[in-house]
Amino acid sequence: MRAMMNALIWNTSPVMVSLGPLEIRWYGLFFAAAFLLGQGYMLWRLKQDDGGIWGGEDEIASAVDSMLLYLIVGTLIGARLAHCLFYDPGYYLANPLEIPMLWRGGLASHGGLVGFLVSLHFFCRKQAFAFWALLDRLAIPAILGGALIRMGNFFNSEIVGHPADVPWAVIFARIDATPRHPVQLYESFSYAAIFLLLFICDRAGVSKSPKRLSGLFLITVFSTRLILESFKTTQAFWADGLPITMGQMLSLPMIAAGFVLIVWPYFGKNRGEGSRLDI
Repeated sequence: MRAMMNALIWNTSPVMVSLGPLEIRWYGLFFAAAFLLGQGYMLWRLKQDDGGIWGGEDEIASAVDSMLLYLIVGTLIGARLAHCLFYDPGYYLANPLEIPMLWRGGLASHGGLVGFLVSLHFFCRKQAFAFWALLDRLAIPAILGGALIRMGNFFNSEIVGHPADVPWAVIFARIDATPRHPVQLYESFSYAAIFLLLFICDRAGVSKSPKRLSGLFLITVFSTRLILESFKTTQAFWADGLPITMGQMLSLPMIAAGFVLIVWPYFGKNRGEGSRLDI
């Protein structure tokens, strides 16, 4: 009873503004902000590299605009497919026409990352940019975007935590009257801290060694996800009874990939594969 009295009651509508049939949702705002801030960061970051290796200012601006479009499309497709196929495959395989219906909700961050990487690969091939060099620089705004998107989940009262009696517990009134871990905020704040870590590492020159910043991104982000998944309610009901959650299962190969990227430079010569940045 005391926990209920102390808990924050969260009853914010997921719709920020409604103009007739048009709705602007908090989640959409945070999602758009993630990409727009990422765009601004990359414009600044690519201009910091010495020697004009990415081209002049106009060329960089054009490339970043094009890259943003690739990444938005790839991330949305990957996140939606992963949600449908990993978290509720029975329903979506029986109703495949609902898979493209993004407005009904349901995006999975692991799939979003895969879509992000695939779309970046195609962009780099078209523009003759070095994939790993660009990915290292994108890791920083990407995790900032993750922090914003988790804030959007909080506003949506989704991906809620288990019941809790901690002083900072939150009652998501749109769901029930139970005080819960605000796990979306745990994840958002954790990602913000990782953003600062990666930014400091980049300024210290870690990105001069290809793949290491990307590896550090994967290890820190998905180790965090591995831990915080234990605070979340079930997202994939078909996986009930398994010793780990679906989110934890998908995080393990990401962490392993991060370690591979960090040690990879020690086992062979790095090549820029004929692209603009020969590292």
